[in-house]
Amino acid sequence: QVQLVESGGGSVQAGGSLRLSCAAVGFTFSGGSMGWFRQALGKEREGIASISSMIGTDYADSVKGRFTISQDNASNTLYLQMNNLKPNDTATYYCAAVGGVYDLEGLTDVLERCASNYCDPAPGWGQGTQVTVSS
Repeated sequence: QVQLVESGGGSVQAGGSLRLSCAAVGFTFSGGSMGWFRQALGKEREGIASISSMIGTDYADSVKGRFTISQDNASNTLYLQMNNLKPNDTATYYCAAVGGVYDLEGLTDVLERCASNYCDPAPGWGQGTQVTVSS
């Protein structure tokens, strides 16, 4: 069973930076895909970045050029470096992991499908970490 634990959230002013971490247990980066999602109050969850060792990284337009997703295979940790943060980046941020090779759209589709259907192995979700950006 995949276990994911996020850390690194906090409060910053607009223009600031934060780095989120996601420690993965029971998941092998090779042959799998991981991503960062966020959900703002009153809004749907959106995928913002994904990474797969087979096809690389993919980003939502809203964060492209400001956020960088990366992974450290040695420590089994996923990262999201967030620069030039804006107030509308305020949200709860989640990491997720699935087996298989997907870009961001594919990863989002798989996770949505597995939210209402049985998937084996089940995808992993972290508990979420809050990011608040003030103007």
